[in-house]
Amino acid sequence: MCLGSHLSVSGGSWKAVEEAQQLKLRSLQIFTKNASRWVQRPIEEKDALRFREAVVEWGSHPISSHDSYLINLASPKEELFQKSIDAFSDEIERAQMLGLDFLVMHPGAHVGSGVDAAIDRIAAGMLECFQRVPHQKTRILLENTAGGGTTMGRSFDELSDLLAAIDTPERTGTCLDTCHMFAAGYELRTAEGYQETMQQLDRTIGSRRVFALHLNDSKGDLGSHLDRHMHIGEGLIGKNGFEQVMNDSRFDGVPKILETAKEDDMDRKNLTLLKRLARKTPTA
Repeated sequence: MCLGSHLSVSGGSWKAVEEAQQLKLRSLQIFTKNASRWVQRPIEEKDALRFREAVVEWGSHPISSHDSYLINLASPKEELFQKSIDAFSDEIERAQMLGLDFLVMHPGAHVGSGVDAAIDRIAAGMLECFQRVPHQKTRILLENTAGGGTTMGRSFDELSDLLAAIDTPERTGTCLDTCHMFAAGYELRTAEGYQETMQQLDRTIGSRRVFALHLNDSKGDLGSHLDRHMHIGEGLIGKNGFEQVMNDSRFDGVPKILETAKEDDMDRKNLTLLKRLARKTPTA
């Protein structure tokens, strides 16, 4: 099923891998630096080696990192744009040093410059990062957003246009977040609505370009544009929606990552529920 969770790297990045092994996860997501700071000390080779050794012991399952929340490659402000290029280049270098499969990134917000200008800006910034950091292994995944404010990536069409503008398919793909999809207006709860959503995906991005899923229930209603994650089955997507995702053959083998609160051993509870839902057949 490739189920996993975003885990803390407190005490060392390898600690997240050890916890993933204890939880019997089959995928993992981490931050490689503080997500709320621009600058972080470089990863030391001895720490990277310890991380990679822990991964081998765990079983070399898919691992993603998530970029800093400060990065905005869509920004029309030159200073922030250049700062974002520097920071994202560093994110790629860190991910590749650890041998990560994927680096998930938020496309950014255009803050008034408009969607078309932002697409050009993001593509230019991404290509500059690719020039600075030669490709080794890590694939960059553009994550869909809930569509609040001027955030980019609110629709499959927008993500498809971004990928086309970057035009580097060997280094890019998408990560779909269920909470963000639902809040952006994509129905997941009913069989008919889910199939319509997936048909839109197939017509635009294409399911083969989806390399990871973030499994989060939603506090906000359909089309609310509210980005608030809830535990599986406790939000407005509900169990029916996740039952359909878990049984969708499009996503067989795709890492499915929880990004929900950690209180009361909720990772285990969410994972147990998802496994149970995966054994069911969605209503036609």
